[in-house]
Amino acid sequence: MVEVGSIMEGKVVGITKFGAFIELEDGKRGLVHISEISDKFVKDVNEHLKLNDQVKVKVIGISPDGKIDLSIKKVNEDRDYEIKLEKSKAGFEQKMTRFLKQSQEKLTDLKRYNDSKRKR
Repeated sequence: MVEVGSIMEGKVVGITKFGAFIELEDGKRGLVHISEISDKFVKDVNEHLKLNDQVKVKVIGISPDGKIDLSIKKVNEDRDYEIKLEKSKAGFEQKMTRFLKQSQEKLTDLKRYNDSKRKR
């Protein structure tokens, strides 16, 4: 089902100066505007897409008359965000592990110090 925010597979079925028409899995068609093909400047759509290319697209809008706006670059942005998020989680877990280890070492040192004072 085509919904704003969903990521779908599609096939390039038409190329124009202003973008590419994509046939989605359910047979509906949408447009990837030239500005939504890449995060870099796109002068010619044909340099990035060919007829019958299989592409992943994100639905970024559906007009009241049923026209579907698609984006290829937002799929890549989402993927980049997920990678950054995973790295961030891994970094946090490493910091937390290091913190717990250092805390345990400090507690052990403090206990030894207190034990040695009591023995005097």
